[in-house]
Amino acid sequence: MTKTHVLFILFYLCNISIVSAHLGNLVGKVLDAQTHQAIVGATITLQSHNKGTSTDVNGIFRLKYLSSDTYTISVSSIGYKKFETTVSVLADQTTTVEWFLTPSEVLLSEVKVTANNPQQQQVISTLDIKTRPINNSQEILRIIPGLVMGQHAGGGKAEQIFLRGFDIDHGTDIKLTVDDMPINMVSHAHGQGYADAHFIIPEIIEAVDFQKGLYDASKGNFATAGWANFKTKTSLENSFAKASIGQFNTYRLASGVNLLHTAEQSAFVAGEYLYSDAYFDAPQHFKRWNLFGKYHAHLTPNSHLTLTASSFRSNWDASGQIPERAVANGSIGFFGAIDPNEGGTTSRNNLNITLLSQTPTGNVWKNQAFYSHYTFDLYSNFTFFLEDPINGDQIKQAEKRHLWGYNSDYTVNHLVGNKEAHLTAGLNYRHDITTDTELSHTKNRNELLQRIKWGNINEANVGIFVEENIQLSQKLSANIGLRWDVFYNQYLDKLQNNTVSHAQASIVSPKLHLYFTPNQQIQFYLKTGKGFHSNDTRAVIAQQGLAILPAAYGSDLGLIWKPIPKLLLNTAFWYLWLDQEFVYVGDAGVVEPSGQSRRLGIDLSARYQLYNAWYLDLDANWAQPRAVGEATGQAYLPLAVTFSSIGGITLKKQQGWGGSLRYRYIGNRPATEDYSLTAQGYFVCDALINYQKKPFAIELSIQNIFNTKWKETQFATTSQLANESSPVEEIHFTPGTPFNAKLSVTWHF
Repeated sequence: MTKTHVLFILFYLCNISIVSAHLGNLVGKVLDAQTHQAIVGATITLQSHNKGTSTDVNGIFRLKYLSSDTYTISVSSIGYKKFETTVSVLADQTTTVEWFLTPSEVLLSEVKVTANNPQQQQVISTLDIKTRPINNSQEILRIIPGLVMGQHAGGGKAEQIFLRGFDIDHGTDIKLTVDDMPINMVSHAHGQGYADAHFIIPEIIEAVDFQKGLYDASKGNFATAGWANFKTKTSLENSFAKASIGQFNTYRLASGVNLLHTAEQSAFVAGEYLYSDAYFDAPQHFKRWNLFGKYHAHLTPNSHLTLTASSFRSNWDASGQIPERAVANGSIGFFGAIDPNEGGTTSRNNLNITLLSQTPTGNVWKNQAFYSHYTFDLYSNFTFFLEDPINGDQIKQAEKRHLWGYNSDYTVNHLVGNKEAHLTAGLNYRHDITTDTELSHTKNRNELLQRIKWGNINEANVGIFVEENIQLSQKLSANIGLRWDVFYNQYLDKLQNNTVSHAQASIVSPKLHLYFTPNQQIQFYLKTGKGFHSNDTRAVIAQQGLAILPAAYGSDLGLIWKPIPKLLLNTAFWYLWLDQEFVYVGDAGVVEPSGQSRRLGIDLSARYQLYNAWYLDLDANWAQPRAVGEATGQAYLPLAVTFSSIGGITLKKQQGWGGSLRYRYIGNRPATEDYSLTAQGYFVCDALINYQKKPFAIELSIQNIFNTKWKETQFATTSQLANESSPVEEIHFTPGTPFNAKLSVTWHF
């Protein structure tokens, strides 16, 4: 961080005004009456005073500098009954309250667009999490409008992600967390930013907060295309047991049991077991185990502790990516395999501790410590017999990892002149140590032929940030942020006599948001900022420390609009520029430099309540990603999605019949820089029907109801089959699921 930045921050902090005398404060928390989970984005309005605010990510709100008086206050949130009460505020005192909202049917007419604390609003995600069915934790990311996912190496591997003109691979440019604990893995054996969220049991997910773009100062590495945070439940509404059976020899058992459920503390445990052979000609033999526990306690009226522990393990076989020519000539079927010996195992154990404290004046201090132990073994064969005509080209990617870290942020409420504001300052620390990070040439998953890469990685990241939210007027607010990150990279190369190499770099990332809200029906916003994603330690070392942290620059210009009470629209025009980067390709063990790139696009989301419990949703996303400085016709970014749309109709009720009919559409897109090969688009529909009558619920879900033949993931790959004399470059693909039905029964107790 430069001296100029430091002086600016010090000058700004020194000019924060002291709270005016003879004014009072109202500080409180809004919770779910059933689960005691904090409600994010709840709207608090002072009736007849044209003043209000909304709750932050911890469910806390602050109304500062109020005249001594008795106020009538309304509290509302999506999916909850509106609550009204009166509160007396005294001069020179802070009144602390805690309010509980009762869940109800979702009413889109109750959604308000507020000028207060707008960056905390999660209107779209809150609506979707309450109205859409959830099948698994990874697929819930489709709640992010424009995000596309695909699986290409068995159900145990993290899905490939596409967003805003990026082929994000498994997580290079989207930051994923669960309860603010990292999911992405830096310098991963398979690929930078690898993010496997399968250790989260879907039934315990309470919400998903997200933001597209690089505009949040509290989010650092990987948050270029966007970020998402899974939030798990603090307690269960009811204990439950669930059994599922489906096609392709698919079985699933899940259960969650409340151990404690009082106003002062709660605790529950949950577990999951899944087995499936999947729809491939070669059975997948996929197994997944999950165990999760959470304890939450109020240590004092103004502080609470949350302790979470989880354990996950998975193993599977895979058919991998197959060449189009092998299907065309009939040597294998559409669901066949060239090398059926692909597959892998992975595990992750987590511990997450969070302490949240609120001072008597309403300031909030959050402290979090986390630890993960992780293992990964993956066997793949992308080129078949190109490199080794005798033994084949199977590779092994493996690692063992310890990951730990600490997050802390402190929020202070104050005045800037006569403008209300709150300042947040925070620290993020993360440390990853891997042993035996490996890329090897293998045969039949049990014979080591040659080690290509083999070593230990030590990578640390410290980030500090400051963020100021200012209410400039009743209609205009601003968010100003500044972040500084430093990285330390070390690699011990076991193939080079344990040679140790080091690199270090830092980066400063400023952010700015402006929100103009003329009324409760419309809001205009401008977001701009700088972000980054780190490169793999092995790539950094190979380039002698150059381009460790390639910068990204972006802007969003958009609006949130309610033209009628039951219709919500959100649209944005966005632009993103990415500096040159060096990418370590784990599949090949090489470093590939890439030049600058720019992306621009338009996002559109619509949510409409047809009648009572009937909801319509539509997302349409267009992007134009291009490499900078390349010749005309040679500047396409391979596999980046240029147009996608997701939508559907949902009937969601607390009791009785419910269901949904949904579609996913992706247009054709280039598979190579010159568009000589095309990754074909697809249109797939899914359906769900359920019936609930407590204590039981029954559900039938069907993927691909029209049995469409589609390719879930596609790559332009040069490969050579056993009977071929020369290599061929063409599309290699993983087929998408055919018609796939699953029946589930749940008992609540």
